[in-house]
Amino acid sequence: MKLYDFDGMFDKKITDFIEKNAGKYSESQLEDIIPKLYKQFGDVYIKSVGNTPNGFYSAMTDAELVSALRAHLKQNVPVSAFLCDAIEGRDAVSLLIPLLDGSADEREYAVNLIGSDDRAIAKYMQMLLNEEDADFKDRLADCIKEKADLVIKDAVENYEKGAEREYMLEIMSRTVIPDEKIFKILLNEFRSDIDNIPLHASYLASYGDPRALEYLLDKIDEEGISFIEYKELLMAIEALGGTYKKQRDFSSDPYYQLINSHTVSDTDIFGGLNNK
Repeated sequence: MKLYDFDGMFDKKITDFIEKNAGKYSESQLEDIIPKLYKQFGDVYIKSVGNTPNGFYSAMTDAELVSALRAHLKQNVPVSAFLCDAIEGRDAVSLLIPLLDGSADEREYAVNLIGSDDRAIAKYMQMLLNEEDADFKDRLADCIKEKADLVIKDAVENYEKGAEREYMLEIMSRTVIPDEKIFKILLNEFRSDIDNIPLHASYLASYGDPRALEYLLDKIDEEGISFIEYKELLMAIEALGGTYKKQRDFSSDPYYQLINSHTVSDTDIFGGLNNK
């Protein structure tokens, strides 16, 4: 399969464009222009290719597109948006799923292209338990949360086994189908984990069961809570349709002082660098 570095071709054209128009455009103007030119480049006929970038990929079958993606990654040829767009325009999920067992690059591209498709959610859950890269785990969790009900039993089992408990709690909080066991888990975590009150308050808010209101209201009324905890609890209460009107004094709270300070300057933050 012939691979083309369409991004490299575009970069060369942009370099020529900038040189020919030196001083004509500001940096911010170029930031607006270049994406538009890139999109137009997808329909520019390239003699050496015998087609436009978009036309080149549109002529491929679903299997050929995915094979091209794998070949680009294996041979370190940049993957253009034209190839990704062509794959996203097809129903190629079943062909992309095997890439989830491939290299780090293959897994990343596959997740980005598959997104939260139902057919991949169970696999994402398996990957989440074994993945080491924190950013990639967050990406997997984001996709799972969109279809949390598909793997809710697994989420509960993993939580009970102590496997990726925070991710499992977050996934459970996004389930749509009411479940008494899940509500009790989320509520128990909120009541017992005093070091992460804002986080667990947000889970209760996401879950959406108004029965959590009385516990949130009890917690926000405690004298010992911090300003940050107060704000997160207040948002959770309001998200569940409740209100809290009591006036609280957080003037001695360091977070409150920082957020509400009007005297913090560059000098305070950067140790006087602003004056050098």
